[in-house]
Amino acid sequence: MSKVLIVAEHLDGKLNASTAKCVSAAQALNPEAIDIVVLAADPAAVAAEAAQVAGVGKVLTVANAANAQALAQVQAPQIAALAAGYSHVFGPSTTFGKDLMPCVAALLGVAQVSDVMAVDGSHTFKRPIYAGNAIVTVEAPADHTVVATVRTASWSEAARGGSATVEAATVEAELPTHTRFVGLEAGSSDRPDLQSARRVVSGGRGVGSEENFKIIFDFADKLGAAVGASRAAVDAGYVPNEMQVGQTGKIIAPELYVAIGISGAIQHLTGIKDAGTIVAINKDADAPIFEVADIGLVGDLFKVLPELEAAL
Repeated sequence: MSKVLIVAEHLDGKLNASTAKCVSAAQALNPEAIDIVVLAADPAAVAAEAAQVAGVGKVLTVANAANAQALAQVQAPQIAALAAGYSHVFGPSTTFGKDLMPCVAALLGVAQVSDVMAVDGSHTFKRPIYAGNAIVTVEAPADHTVVATVRTASWSEAARGGSATVEAATVEAELPTHTRFVGLEAGSSDRPDLQSARRVVSGGRGVGSEENFKIIFDFADKLGAAVGASRAAVDAGYVPNEMQVGQTGKIIAPELYVAIGISGAIQHLTGIKDAGTIVAINKDADAPIFEVADIGLVGDLFKVLPELEAAL
């Protein structure tokens, strides 16, 4: 039987929703047990939150001052040591997971399975390739630990209401000193996080300028939505690249996605294909975005958005 260890992603004492999505992926294996490991300087608050995720049997905590910051090179040896006895080690396919899990796989001497979007068997998975235009089935060796990242856009969050036990774990692993935390530079925003937001409004090249992007921000504020952008808007300098949605940006799956002034290049569509409802506003009736939109409105965004804001 399978036994799954999930690496919790957290920040500022709060569990990231990606962890509950990893639990959903693990449940598809019908495993004997699903455990979560929380590495932090003080893991108590995050562990208590993780214990409430339904389907989790045990939450392991690794308290170490070295885990105050999520450094892959520091955490990977600890996770590799904890992996003994587990058939699978899962992490989210987020910036955190993409940085950490390859290090874990390397230390365990196995090849990583990336972007798991479906489970066909204990060692057989589906993942997207070619910007999501094709889905490939991959099979991991049955006699090796499966280290995988879970495509969070393809899985819903596991329910709450669980009551897992919380246990302190002792890890004997030599931690490297060649990598150290210097500082964190991050933009501050009162808006929801782009990757976890339930509603997202994105602007494209059609917005026209950095100054004009204010109309996108104002509309998003009316909806309580996060703000994204197409690569064309980012390349044009309208907004910073951390707002980019698409193949080379963030892959998201909000309940509502509003694309404004975005033509719909395949690289952008790759990042939003799992959204619940896609709304497109564009003055070009032949724009590719309308082929995937659930609701389309042909019109000048500078006339349409003020009218929608007034209605909201």
